[in-house]
Amino acid sequence: MAAAVPLIGVLGGMGPLATLDFLQKLIAATPAHRDQEHVPTVVWNVPQIPDRQKALAGTGESPLPAMLHGIAQLNAAGATRIVIPCNTAHAWFDALADASGVPIIHIAHASLDALDGAGGPSGAVVGLIATRGTLEASLYQTHLEARGIPFVINTPQELDTLFTPGCYAIKQGELERGGKLLEQAALRLVERGAVRLVLACTEVPVGLAHIASDLLTVSIDPTQALAYACIRYWRETNPSSAQ
Repeated sequence: MAAAVPLIGVLGGMGPLATLDFLQKLIAATPAHRDQEHVPTVVWNVPQIPDRQKALAGTGESPLPAMLHGIAQLNAAGATRIVIPCNTAHAWFDALADASGVPIIHIAHASLDALDGAGGPSGAVVGLIATRGTLEASLYQTHLEARGIPFVINTPQELDTLFTPGCYAIKQGELERGGKLLEQAALRLVERGAVRLVLACTEVPVGLAHIASDLLTVSIDPTQALAYACIRYWRETNPSSAQ
């Protein structure tokens, strides 16, 4: 029986702009000289998945059924690995992974590997900028604690006045306003000692890039880290791509 052709399935739509940002970063980071050397993908970019933040806050319906449907479609399309360019969606990671016939690459694992590779002074404080749902699910904190990395997060007030409205501004296409609000949320973490930031919400790098924020130079972009993880998988399973 022939081995399955490596194919990255992308469970997207959360939001659609973040999905396109991931795909653009995947293409830009791939060391390809011709079309055929790029990472093959199949994308489920369906934005009608219920709001993840509202679901975790108890004010909206669960996105899990819609995400499971997307996972099933990607499996049926022949995906051999799946990625989800949405951090908050990983609160349902275990259920999604159990339902998938192929492995799902965890965005936090890819990001922490990138953080390790970035180096920096021992004991340096990391600023974790993320949705309230991502923070309450400890999607990143448990991994940082396991590696002995100190971190700071935004206060509830900062989440309410800066981060959350900034995130939704990006989703509404108000990139300038959203970028400035998100930058202010990140600066609060720098003021509390963060020397490196983990942008653990896929709207954040979109907003910061739009306003050309200097904070990008000290940031780990989980969307970019996920793209690199896909490229590593593609090159490991398709040796001809490295030639």
